[in-house]
Amino acid sequence: MDGGGPWIASAIFAAVYAALAIGNVPGLRLDRATIAMAGAAAMLATGVMDLGEAAGSVDAGTIVLLYAMMILSGRLRLAGLFDAAVEAVATRRPGPKATLAIVVGMSGVLSAFFVNDVVCVALTPLIVGLCRRLGRPAVPYLIALATASNVGSTATITGNPQNMIIGSLSGISYARFAARLGPVAIAGLGLTYLIVATVYRKALREQSPPRPGPPPLRRSRARTGLLVRSVIVAAATVAAFFAGVPAPVAALAGAAALTLDRARPARDHESVDWPLLVMFAGLFAVVHGFEANVARRWDFSRWIGDGSPVAPVSLASVFLSNLVSNVPAVLLFEPIIAGVSDREAGWLALAMSSTLAGNLTLLGSVANLIVAEGARRDGERLGFLEFLKVGVPLTIATVGVGVAWLTLTAY
Repeated sequence: MDGGGPWIASAIFAAVYAALAIGNVPGLRLDRATIAMAGAAAMLATGVMDLGEAAGSVDAGTIVLLYAMMILSGRLRLAGLFDAAVEAVATRRPGPKATLAIVVGMSGVLSAFFVNDVVCVALTPLIVGLCRRLGRPAVPYLIALATASNVGSTATITGNPQNMIIGSLSGISYARFAARLGPVAIAGLGLTYLIVATVYRKALREQSPPRPGPPPLRRSRARTGLLVRSVIVAAATVAAFFAGVPAPVAALAGAAALTLDRARPARDHESVDWPLLVMFAGLFAVVHGFEANVARRWDFSRWIGDGSPVAPVSLASVFLSNLVSNVPAVLLFEPIIAGVSDREAGWLALAMSSTLAGNLTLLGSVANLIVAEGARRDGERLGFLEFLKVGVPLTIATVGVGVAWLTLTAY
């Protein structure tokens, strides 16, 4: 489409991203998945691109990887892995700071491999129950869960949705990605513990009468077998990632291996966040329409020059990720990264900063909202201002560490 094509594409793109920043459209009840699909439909209806081009713009590898990892993570939850881990902590009754360290480590490590959103869905009610059994205030541990899940997910391509997009678009191998960003995640988890422990140093000394918890888990032979099979398949899948098997292929094979049993498939598909997949498909099309008609004509290399892209990409990503959320922000950066001299450093900086930016505010990531909503259902309140006490210093510290690490180790 010539003539008005760039203007139409720009208008649709701007409208979609403005709506995503607001969270809805005034006067209409639209979620982000609907906004993205409406934008894709507008691109098609106005002739900015045809159906074949729109379909080709959707990165199938990202969609397949995200779907398969949701199945895998959901099966681990159904098999009782998260319940067993928390029960093991409860029976040992560690001290307040030891419990905090366990929560940070457990949520961070699990989120590195099995999608932080799913980990937060599974662990939030269990952490609330653990705190009540041990007579501890829940808020410090819930904030630790949310922030550590974001930080831990920085480490690998399968840690969160935006990393999956970056892994697919950049072509960086799973092992290479983990080697470059794993140290940032490890340092970030240490900072998470220190900052939460400092902010809540008085609360972590408080004790309240323990509440009776549920009886110890009694597993049937069938449920134990399901847990063992799920852990074996998940471990084999992660090993395949590091061995160089394409992540979507390895994840889909693992998901298929788990679902080909006597369990009801419907239970596995309940673990899939279908609106998120719809939003991905719509945003791929919207961003492609804008890039093909508008952004392709811009020279992004002038914005960064020949220097390292790590700092400028990171700062812009932190801002945009908190404005429109990290997944739309990452897609917006694709033409920018294509124009820098060190593309790997640019992609890694984007993965690091867009993920760690989620800790800035309670609204910064889906994982935070999952923890807050899950806590509310269990009678615990995690407020916006309360979250800022940890979120602001933690984001500044972890992004600073990430920028320094990627700058000093660039090669």
